[in-house]
Amino acid sequence: MSRSGRLLSLVELLRAKRRPVTAGQLAQELAVSQRTIYRDIAELMAQGTPIEGSAGLGYVIKSGYFLPPLMFDREEIEAIMLGLRYVDQRGDQVLVQAAATALAKMQAVLPDRAIAALQTPLAMPGPAAPAYPANTVALSFLRQVIRDQYRIDIVYTDAEGKQSRRWVWPLQIGFMDSARVLAAWCELRSAFRTFRTDRIVAAHQGTPYPGRRAELMRGLHEHLALAAEQQATDRN
Repeated sequence: MSRSGRLLSLVELLRAKRRPVTAGQLAQELAVSQRTIYRDIAELMAQGTPIEGSAGLGYVIKSGYFLPPLMFDREEIEAIMLGLRYVDQRGDQVLVQAAATALAKMQAVLPDRAIAALQTPLAMPGPAAPAYPANTVALSFLRQVIRDQYRIDIVYTDAEGKQSRRWVWPLQIGFMDSARVLAAWCELRSAFRTFRTDRIVAAHQGTPYPGRRAELMRGLHEHLALAAEQQATDRN
């Protein structure tokens, strides 16, 4: 591995760590000596990389540090393009525009060989999903209350046309093949539930919900995993 490649790998390792990591651990992961790690850390700090720590105690990179997309390898570019094309097929107007902007930024800074990989990717998403049903409540509103962690009072119409009113804690928006869904904690059911966004006929912001979204997300993913296992069992 070249030194520039090793420096980049070292930065990526530090970015992936939430707690200080020692030079010995870094040396083991990169298959180099601790002396090499010390030299590389000093070089990165001299270049302005916001690394904190010292020998013996460990190193950590300040949160929020961002590397411009100048050194993606071919597989990383393939993954990014596949994701951007999927968003272009299934995202709403806000995400489609964001994907186009992100691609333009990458094209402005990547070298020519990487640009060629962007323009002729090896991977492609499946067929485009049919048009999603129209929403009464804007996805931009749902995104904002998710970010701000607010309860919302919704009026929801189920598959049989029955309406109910309930308070939910919005956590995530899912882009499925035939519909978009809001995953949330439902106060009425005291459980995680998903709601098709096109069936939410009204929504009003309430007070902040208790707890942290990250913790609730773990519970949501456990709930979805159990539901998937149950579906697989029922099919068998």
